[in-house]
Amino acid sequence: MAGGGEVKQEPHRPGSFKQSNKTHKTGRHRSKGGLERDSKGRVSVKVISKKLKKDLKKHDRRHKANQIRHQKREAVLAEKRSLGSKDGPPHLVAVILLHAGITAQNTLRLIQSDETASVYESNDGAERFGLVFPRFKQRFYFVRANSGDIHAILDLAKVADTLMFVLDPYEGWDSYGDFCLSCLFAQGLPSHVFVVQGINDLPVKKRMDAKKHLSKMLEKRFLDAKPFYLDTEQEAVLVIRHIAMQKQRRMAFRDRRSYLLAQRVDFEASDIVGLVGTLKVSGYVRGQALNVNKLVHIVGHGDFQMSQIDGPPDPMPLNTKTTKKREDTEMRDPTVDMEEDLKVLMKADPSKQAALESEVVPDPMEGEQTWPTDEELREAEEAIKETRKIVRRVPKGTSDYQAAWILDDEEEVDEEGSDGDMEEEDLMGEAVSQASDESEGEEEAGEECETMTVPESVRDDHYDEKIDEEEEREMLEKYKQERMDEMFPDEVDTPKDVLARVRFQKYRGLKSFRVSPWDPKENLPRDYARIFQFQNFTRTRKRIFSEIKEEEEGAMPGWYVTVHICNVPVSVMESFKPEVPLVLFTLLPHEQKMSVVHFLLRRHASNTEPIKSKEEMVFHCGCRRYRAPPLYSQHTLANKFKYERFLRSDATVVGTVYGPITFPSASVLMFKQRANGMQDLIATGSVLNVNPDRVVVKRITLSGHPFKIMTRTSVVRYMFFNREDVLWFKPVELRTKWGRRGHIKEPLGTHGHMKCLFDGQLKSQDTVLMNLYKRVFPKWAYDPYLPNPVPWEKAEPSVNVQEIEMD
Repeated sequence: MAGGGEVKQEPHRPGSFKQSNKTHKTGRHRSKGGLERDSKGRVSVKVISKKLKKDLKKHDRRHKANQIRHQKREAVLAEKRSLGSKDGPPHLVAVILLHAGITAQNTLRLIQSDETASVYESNDGAERFGLVFPRFKQRFYFVRANSGDIHAILDLAKVADTLMFVLDPYEGWDSYGDFCLSCLFAQGLPSHVFVVQGINDLPVKKRMDAKKHLSKMLEKRFLDAKPFYLDTEQEAVLVIRHIAMQKQRRMAFRDRRSYLLAQRVDFEASDIVGLVGTLKVSGYVRGQALNVNKLVHIVGHGDFQMSQIDGPPDPMPLNTKTTKKREDTEMRDPTVDMEEDLKVLMKADPSKQAALESEVVPDPMEGEQTWPTDEELREAEEAIKETRKIVRRVPKGTSDYQAAWILDDEEEVDEEGSDGDMEEEDLMGEAVSQASDESEGEEEAGEECETMTVPESVRDDHYDEKIDEEEEREMLEKYKQERMDEMFPDEVDTPKDVLARVRFQKYRGLKSFRVSPWDPKENLPRDYARIFQFQNFTRTRKRIFSEIKEEEEGAMPGWYVTVHICNVPVSVMESFKPEVPLVLFTLLPHEQKMSVVHFLLRRHASNTEPIKSKEEMVFHCGCRRYRAPPLYSQHTLANKFKYERFLRSDATVVGTVYGPITFPSASVLMFKQRANGMQDLIATGSVLNVNPDRVVVKRITLSGHPFKIMTRTSVVRYMFFNREDVLWFKPVELRTKWGRRGHIKEPLGTHGHMKCLFDGQLKSQDTVLMNLYKRVFPKWAYDPYLPNPVPWEKAEPSVNVQEIEMD
């Protein structure tokens, strides 16, 4: 520009087409930035304290997580180091034989063969001994489980730190060994090791094939299992080192309790007859601290109180000087030495001691009903008047229950019907469905298999003598009932000689099984007056578990103690044998009391016979063992649960029994005892909860068949057989197998025919059903005293378990 003056540029001004972006929407609340602008830097005292407690920085959160992780690791390492050391109990190893053709003598002899180890043999002659390794600074206690006694194996596995499974070099384990592994898996498997004895006795060419076969067998059940071949002293030392160094697997139900395995048992009678006395049990305390004021449970015998805990000298000291001193005093009576060094650790305090009360003593007058007063009747009438009334046009004779769900715009139905309908009615007959008997076909198919070769040992001229005809007849009847329940679930026949309203007087109809209310306190049996109930079971369980973590007085884990148990029957001492372990567990608060316990059960794959509800079973529940008849029901999310007549094999069911309270988590094994004394594993699972208010409802279905079919109405017969029953069950809703809904309109004649109204026209092959419901309760048949089962090798073979091999 002329004149050399400066040119000023005007700033850019947006035009009418400027893009305008949407602002960020914070919802109904102000954003974090808006709050900071409004507060202008002012922060309340509550916010500051809250930020200091919870809102840590990233670095501080990471540091805190590392500290927690380090503390947990140190706790696990300290527990592992204390096991087998001088401050902890000896490492308890249970030796279990998984094959009937092997023995444990050579295995135990090789383990004792180390010259540097001190061996402490038991005085009762049983295959149990203590082993002290000064160079490892470890103590071990080996116990051989009684082969064939599943109770002894399971009881020993409840307290053992490590299970040593002895395998056969040819076959690994047999059928009974597989049965033992299934039971141990269901109960909870602690740390374990597999040992093979006699692999060097095989020919050199077959050793590699045998090792490959054993490895394949172990891979089916165990992922990282590695067998140890125990034929020399060096291999025995490797096995012991592996047992001491391997990771310990935790079992929840025993970690919250103190427990011990009896190494010595004495009995002192407290009366002249000698039927009751004090049982003195000596052993090492494991788990939690042992408090004398708690209750103790002797597995298989019941609950008892403790009066005193003594501290005798340790029979397996890790110190070598004490070992030499004990070698010099082996010829003396050991009871004299223990009495000289005996120390009383704790005595029971009657004011703090837990009571043995297991049931409530019911008051017979507590449930008496009184006649309502005039004031109560007046209040009830006023409440009825205040309820909201709906005016609705309904057919004549309709009840209040039916009027609640009949629609206003329902069309009138021609009761006489058209001529075409009458012609169709004359042509219609009764639709009868016949089910083919598949079981007879299976039996015939089995008889046609003639290619089977039976060994001479199975061909027995006295084969029929081993068959119990009564048992065979009962089993056949069970199979038929289970088959009918699967084909026609809950269907029952209406009796002809008894009125249906009398036969089914305890049943009621429900509009909806899922939604309709059912009072859990209504019409309770007398046994409910004997049980205990929690106001909030989950909260009580959480409070008790939090109290366990706190330190309490008592004998600490690792101490060798003698427990004085009061009022023990002499039968407990008589049943104690060297080959049968005696196991003690302390009980948590309230665990001695009776209530309604629910188990979550899954049927075991090896069992196929029908199991009816309320059939007596043997339960291994946590540390307990007892007999009770379970009641089966469906496992669903609802306020009512359908009763199951048989134990389902394709679903998880809930078993309900009257039993002592057990806090979950705890494993459950359900056995059935056969006629020959042996026990079969039926189902496995865990404790669900303790809740007497769980409503288990039994459903029955009455079926009828359409006789005459109109547009919306039909004449139904064979559901009832007299006019009074039709009038009695008139308010109950009807349904059909093809999805129609309806209700009874009126009875026809005196033989049980009835006119029914449905939401659509029925098909001639349809079936009319009526559902009735009744709450059921378990039977009180709890028995904590169980005899030991017959060992596997002594039991007579049963027809159901014989195996016939084919060529």
